Amino acid sequence: MIVHFETDDLPAPPAEGAVVSVGVFDGVHLGHQAILAANVAHAQALGAVPTVVTFRHHPKTVLLGHAPRTLTSLEHRLELFRGAGIARTIALTFDERLRQIPAEDFARELLVGELGARRFVLGFDSKFGRDRRGTPERLIEMGFDAVVVPKVVVANRPVSSTAIREAVELGDLDGAARMLGRPVAVYGDVVPGDGRGRTIGVPTANLDLHHELHPPPGVYACRARVVERGLEAQERERYPAVANIGYRPTFANPDGSAVAVPLVEVHLLDFRGDLYGQHLEVEFLAFLREERRFADLAALRDAIGTDIARARSLAR
Repeated sequence: MIVHFETDDLPAPPAEGAVVSVGVFDGVHLGHQAILAANVAHAQALGAVPTVVTFRHHPKTVLLGHAPRTLTSLEHRLELFRGAGIARTIALTFDERLRQIPAEDFARELLVGELGARRFVLGFDSKFGRDRRGTPERLIEMGFDAVVVPKVVVANRPVSSTAIREAVELGDLDGAARMLGRPVAVYGDVVPGDGRGRTIGVPTANLDLHHELHPPPGVYACRARVVERGLEAQERERYPAVANIGYRPTFANPDGSAVAVPLVEVHLLDFRGDLYGQHLEVEFLAFLREERRFADLAALRDAIGTDIARARSLAR
């Protein structure tokens, strides 16, 4: 998949034209997946390039002065777009300048003029441009070919990023997974920790999640994979894993202070190699237990051994 950040480096529009979808796509949930699948199908029918226009940061940062924690960082979304068959993504910075562009100009100049849009595939509630006037109906009024993908409903509730955030924050992994169409997952960079896990025989990868939302503190059975850019998801091995989210109550920081913010630490079963600097996608399969303080390292090791055995059976 070709990715362009902003529009300054855009080449000429593809000669075969493009089918374009616009949105944040936070979570790339079942509703988003329906849009992406329709985009790819229409692009194949037209012989055009399946294209997505998204935003590097959530537009609510500008529109409301604050934004929710994201279900998927930009890097994670790009990975999911690639897996859905999108061939080209343009990631824009949503700022005051972009906010003030009329929807009609945005459609004519960028989507058609620079991207070569021959057809638009949009969600039923898609809106873009100044005052959110860029709706499928407005595009049709302007003479453009626009396809509207209807809402997706799960358990009598429309699928939405907001509903999934609520489920993740409550620890409802099954409810969130039903709306996502896949397990709840985070995507992060492996950063140096203090090496505590290695000293007790359970080395962990400490993740920087780039603002992604994660489940509540606790111990989870997971699957994890190392993400190597440019390779398709099915080519990467997934490992059973155990994740601890929380404050490590059995250990203090090296300076003796308590952990101030939740840490996300993942132990990959059967993995051999160095993970520092790598990118991991971690899928949460089941909640195993609450995080708690242990009297000594032997008790902690015993609990971790039980966690590993349960995670291995659940991740098969």
